[in-house]
Amino acid sequence: MKKPEECEDMTEIRQEIDEIDQQVIHLLGQRFAYVKAASKFKTSEASLKAPERLQRMLLERRAWAETAGLNPDVIEKMYQDLVSYFIEEETRQWKSQHGK
Repeated sequence: MKKPEECEDMTEIRQEIDEIDQQVIHLLGQRFAYVKAASKFKTSEASLKAPERLQRMLLERRAWAETAGLNPDVIEKMYQDLVSYFIEEETRQWKSQHGK
């Protein structure tokens, strides 16, 4: 990978961004695998949402965003959307494991 300042034109910039996006999507897939695996440890459908954990996690991600020089509101929204989707999928997984 080239550093941003090493890129000589927009084609190289776009190639590097595409490479990063592929890595991000791959990592999200890995994260999702852990979410699905977690469903086997949940004792009830209500435990899947874990609102207190979600709020702590969002605060932590906001702090990480600030440290990285990113807008914490944007990062929080992104994680809210991501986690909402993952919770829906984890719920489906949990229901299928528990015959519901």
